[in-house]
Amino acid sequence: MKRAFFIVGPTATGKSEIAAEVAQRTGAEIISADAFQIYRGLDLLTAKPDRATLAKARHHLIGLVPLGENMDVEKFRAAADAIIGRGKPIVVVGGTGLYVKALTHGVAKLPGANKALREKLERTTSAELLRSLRALDPIGAEKIDAQNRRRLVRAVEVCLLTGRPFSEQRTEWSEVAPANGVLLERDRAELYGRINQRVEQMFAAGVVKEVRAVKEIGPTAEKTLGLREIRALIAGEISEAECIARIQQATRRYAKRQLTWFRRQTNFPSLNLSAHDPAEAVELISQSASRVFAANDRS
Repeated sequence: MKRAFFIVGPTATGKSEIAAEVAQRTGAEIISADAFQIYRGLDLLTAKPDRATLAKARHHLIGLVPLGENMDVEKFRAAADAIIGRGKPIVVVGGTGLYVKALTHGVAKLPGANKALREKLERTTSAELLRSLRALDPIGAEKIDAQNRRRLVRAVEVCLLTGRPFSEQRTEWSEVAPANGVLLERDRAELYGRINQRVEQMFAAGVVKEVRAVKEIGPTAEKTLGLREIRALIAGEISEAECIARIQQATRRYAKRQLTWFRRQTNFPSLNLSAHDPAEAVELISQSASRVFAANDRS
């Protein structure tokens, strides 16, 4: 991670645009640490960077994986490591906490998915999964996001395959993160306003048509924020106005969880974009990234 600089934060903060500017100024390439932008398709729903942003620097791990394929933190780490290993300066940008932590701390050696067991667990209700996890790993059950079904399935799966608590194995992260970066924030009212506006823009740009065209989607990509609500709209179960409102609310809650996670799990200094002119923010971050890249060039 010596030649990597991290730009992290909640969704809709403006990370992608700033990272592209910083990479362009410093001659770096970009690795996206986003669990859903890595999929090929659903460009509007996953808020992939636009063409102008992508043109400013070479981007990696965006639109790479078919929607029907499962993706996990171990696969992400391997793909990112291969890119970082080329030796070029890298700006890692994203809001998927575990993807970021996989690069700053390494990944615990956990077993891969067991097809038969995974299929069985997928047929189990979230409430039943949580009860199983409480029996197998009481500490982990207290800490896990009970609304994140994918995490519940994986936690129970690892417990059953290894015979050890999932939470115990996750403590195998390294103690010190040898990484440099910045946590981008905005005042809550401004961030929530940006989230609401972005969802409205997605609908105006045709996100419903985009979702309707999807033919095959795997269990990981199926967790994309907003997908369930738009499917309900297509099925005639809710109105467009209700669909937009639900996605806005879900995204605001997600942003809050992301910010809490990064504050607790990383040691990156924070920068409130609400208090800085965009050009000033880019300059400050570019200077920090340049120092990191220069220092490692000398070492």
